[in-house]
Amino acid sequence: MAPKKTKKDPKKVKKSTASGSSVVPVEIKPLDSDWWDVFWQKNSSTPGLMIPSDEDQGFKYFFRVSKKTFEHICSLVREDLISRPPSGLINIEGRLLSVEKQVAIALRRLASGESQVSVGLSFGVGQSTVSQVTWRFIEALEERGRHHLKWPDSCKLEEIKSNFEVSFGLPNCCGAIDATHIIMTLPAVETSGDWRDNVQNYSMFCQGIVDHELRFLDIVTGWPGGLSISQLLKYSGFYKLCEGSERLNGNAKTLSEGVEVREFIVGGTDYPLLPWLITPYGKDDHSSTTNEFTLSHNAARLLAVKAFSHLKGSWKILNKVMWRPDKNKLPSIIVVCCLLHNIIIDCGDSLLPDVPLSGHHDNGYVEMRCMEVDQLGKAMRDVLAKHLQNLIQKA
Repeated sequence: MAPKKTKKDPKKVKKSTASGSSVVPVEIKPLDSDWWDVFWQKNSSTPGLMIPSDEDQGFKYFFRVSKKTFEHICSLVREDLISRPPSGLINIEGRLLSVEKQVAIALRRLASGESQVSVGLSFGVGQSTVSQVTWRFIEALEERGRHHLKWPDSCKLEEIKSNFEVSFGLPNCCGAIDATHIIMTLPAVETSGDWRDNVQNYSMFCQGIVDHELRFLDIVTGWPGGLSISQLLKYSGFYKLCEGSERLNGNAKTLSEGVEVREFIVGGTDYPLLPWLITPYGKDDHSSTTNEFTLSHNAARLLAVKAFSHLKGSWKILNKVMWRPDKNKLPSIIVVCCLLHNIIIDCGDSLLPDVPLSGHHDNGYVEMRCMEVDQLGKAMRDVLAKHLQNLIQKA
């Protein structure tokens, strides 16, 4: 919460000139510290919205996070939000916006995807204030919250691999990968073919790798939606690290069959089959040997699908058609939404049950099977399929 101000009467300070010959009274505006009470009273009965009657649940409904997680987010960005003069950041009553209210405005804009005008009305501020506050918050959290989205250290990675093996029978699996489109409209001068995707939308990609808790471990964004998934992967830093043996390069695991399996992630049919990225069998490759693998692989891969469903369901700005966004700023918005997603998980917070999207996170898009097959990847997939079949037979 905002620090309490010491009481001074009258609320003026005297500022001396260089010569000391005169003073200029400067009014100190009080902070808008009661923002939540005012917001809740004004918005808790909004027609057409299923707003919980419980105030704590209502807080999470509007901002997607609990009050405790909200305080953590404020602590991350507080220094940045107060380090610059908040010129113009006042509400209609002439009071300065507290850090908490600034964070709330930004979270509401990202969570609802509503227009800046609409968000401003709910807080009693203007459209320009919503715009300025939201962007300042995005810049601050992208810098201060980056430790919430990073590739795990060896100890954490062992925990992830253990959970994937226990849950899906996949030894040495380090995560699941997927990608989603962020749809937008563009000015005519910017409507190049690169940004038009295969369903004729203009869009930007976001690719993510997630762990067993739906936490994003790695993301890449900023690339045009007109690329194929295979191209998107190969443009990513993660691909370059893996190909250079700098990632997914931990110890191989020896299976009961006496063969070794390296570290890998799982992905859908639109990804290439690589030694470190295992994709499903094609329709022509299915057999009794592959059935168990197909079930396990699909269940593990759906973790990434579920994570993106939570992401775009929680931060609806990503699930609405963005009106002529600045393509240089849009990646930062996407990254910050991924950071917020992870912060919720890291803080032990939970999502409301109706937050995830009811349909697929990339509704309207169809997986385009990638025909690229690395022979080492193919051999490793066969080893995993045989291993899972043996586990079933021994059970």
